[in-house]
Amino acid sequence: MMKQRLTVLGSTGSIGTSTLDVVARHPERFEVFALSAATQVDLLLQQCAQFRPRYAVMASASHAAKLAEKLQANSLPTQVIKAQDALEIIASHDEVDAVMAAIVGAAGLAPCLAAARAGKRLLLANKEALVVGGGLFMQTVRDGGATLLPIDSEHSAIFQCLPEDPATWSDRVDSILLTASGGPFRQRDPATLAQITPDQACAHPNFSMGRKISVDSATMMNKALEVIEARWLFDLHPDQIKVVIHPQQIIHSMVQFKDASILAQLGTPDMRVPIACGLSWPERITSGASKLDFSTLSALAFEDADAIRFPGLHLSWQALKAAEGTTAVLNAANEVAVGAFLSGRLRFDHIHAVNLATLDAVSPSKPDSLAALLDLDTQARHAAEHVAGRLAA
Repeated sequence: MMKQRLTVLGSTGSIGTSTLDVVARHPERFEVFALSAATQVDLLLQQCAQFRPRYAVMASASHAAKLAEKLQANSLPTQVIKAQDALEIIASHDEVDAVMAAIVGAAGLAPCLAAARAGKRLLLANKEALVVGGGLFMQTVRDGGATLLPIDSEHSAIFQCLPEDPATWSDRVDSILLTASGGPFRQRDPATLAQITPDQACAHPNFSMGRKISVDSATMMNKALEVIEARWLFDLHPDQIKVVIHPQQIIHSMVQFKDASILAQLGTPDMRVPIACGLSWPERITSGASKLDFSTLSALAFEDADAIRFPGLHLSWQALKAAEGTTAVLNAANEVAVGAFLSGRLRFDHIHAVNLATLDAVSPSKPDSLAALLDLDTQARHAAEHVAGRLAA
């Protein structure tokens, strides 16, 4: 068997480290070609020592210089690429077979597009690539002949439940149901949301995730972004996508067919399961996750998503039905609002207000290039910063 050569974008984050955990269990199948990180020099150094990638990339020149110095001091052969388009280089390199796209936020869009153009097996954990890129991203996947495999647990579940031939989906599928944990404030009085601290918002009941993603889970904006992602991944009308709160996170998502039957994918809440699925599809490999023990499950509960407690969720359907590019505006606004909240400049319950006001302030036209998307992203961020500053005053 030829080893699959892998680039991991965002290797020091939760998805990146879980990916490398799965890879380490199958040294006969995978070879790490390149790794990238934002600021965690020492962790990336440890990963380079363990996996010996040919290349490494860091987000800033200063961090790249520190990593290069430590690699040399430890006699490690990994080369640090410092070019402005370094992420695109390691995502599209001729010797790369697969790319794990695990960079959080719009920053992951350019390397995802590069991997798609180059026809790679693209394991998409960066939902913003589709939220921001939308139709342009999917057209690039088709034009490049790339294989796009979803890594978000919900979208991986949908992918596993759908018929193998996408040409049959429209004839067979009625709707999809994305499950959501409800986050740490599922039962909290909405009148108390103004007092929530960043540490409270980052305390997810089931997963250990990065702070931005954890806040998105607490507001359920992560589910709003997943609704948008699902629309593009599975070529669905927005009204065919539904969300149900399932606190136990045992059922990861479901597909309802036109005959009223439903298929669901179940498992323990461990991201190594969808990662292993994406790495090996259509085969199956061990992931390291514990197996589901039905004898320990007392109940599986389901609830509606409360529009008063989680108003951000419902922006997804509104944005999808508006002009193309609106979802990019929503994503940019949310990144700014969450950043302001995490830095203590904005109240938790004002995140939605920033998102809503930014959607009102920025009117996109259909973006037809990466440059147009990045320009729209910049406009939306400026508008969101203005709104956040006004609310914080």
